[in-house]
Amino acid sequence: MTRTILIAAGGTGGHLFPAESLAYALAPRGFDVHLATDHRANNYGSEFPAKEIHIIASATFGDRSPLGLLKSAANLARGEVQSLSLVRRLDPAVTVGFGGYPTLPPLLASWLTKRPTIVHESNAVMGRANRFLASRVTAIATTFKDTGLMGSGASRAVITGNPVRPKVLAAVAPYREPTAGGKIDLLVFGGSQGARVFGELVPPALERLPADVAARLCLVQQVRPEDMDRVGAIYARLGLDHEIASFFTDLPARIANAHLVVCRSGASSVAELTVIGRPSILVPLPHALDNDQKTNAIGLEKAGGAIMAEQASLTPEKLADLITGLVQAPERLSAMAAAAKSEGRPDAVERLADLVEFIASGGKAADFASKETRP
Repeated sequence: MTRTILIAAGGTGGHLFPAESLAYALAPRGFDVHLATDHRANNYGSEFPAKEIHIIASATFGDRSPLGLLKSAANLARGEVQSLSLVRRLDPAVTVGFGGYPTLPPLLASWLTKRPTIVHESNAVMGRANRFLASRVTAIATTFKDTGLMGSGASRAVITGNPVRPKVLAAVAPYREPTAGGKIDLLVFGGSQGARVFGELVPPALERLPADVAARLCLVQQVRPEDMDRVGAIYARLGLDHEIASFFTDLPARIANAHLVVCRSGASSVAELTVIGRPSILVPLPHALDNDQKTNAIGLEKAGGAIMAEQASLTPEKLADLITGLVQAPERLSAMAAAAKSEGRPDAVERLADLVEFIASGGKAADFASKETRP
């Protein structure tokens, strides 16, 4: 008999990409996968292998005015009614949440109807939606050994790693060690939604590179649509070998081709950098709740696979110095690539799928963890 898994994820790439990876892994195990998400999935969920995608009403609490809070509460209440109906109709063996406020209604609906639930935390610090759910779910799958702010949920935590999409695993290839005086492939991206700061910071940084370093660069950069003309004109004036686009559908292959990556330190980006094994300059999103991106970046920097550069203090001059120093030290780039690779968990999706199957069969998180440690 085919069993149903309901996956709930916020509609950004950081939430949907690991959820998509799990969906691909569950299908061969005899599960039908349904996705509950928000309207943003239209941008990043086109390849999601779900039997059906269900758009659920949700909201954040960014607007703290009385009217804003009332609207948010009303949207979440509407999403809860939708989710209760959905859960009763699908009768999922497990509901798996990947973070973001759109996960709250489906996970709460499954909890209220006494069905098994799992949340996956991709960051080194538990997000607010997952933190709210932590005391209620059957199991918590984590990426890091020491995940912060788990509270009472720590007793139900299982380390699985952060799943990466099949196209990431397909892109894995040995690092091409830079040669003295040879071309350097530099990749700059800002996550699924882009990052305006790189359109503002990278062009003046590259203007400040020594001529011999600039001549060696082959640049691929994600640029927001509104900045394309301005950034493209600067690179054309510099005579820089470059390709710019607002979004790359083949980003894993671009990462694999890079000698050096400059990007944000969202959980999915860090997971892909480590599974593929590429050196990076990580610029955490400032003012992020609970400093999750900074914590992710610190972890990879400590492992030797990245350099963390905080946006508040990162000037074009400093970025130019960082890029120049790495380009002129190819042995350091190779060492960073190896260190990043050592942190990767290419088997994360299978470990998470094992946990889902175990919980679907009536198992408990503590039993799964003890099962894994037996000889």
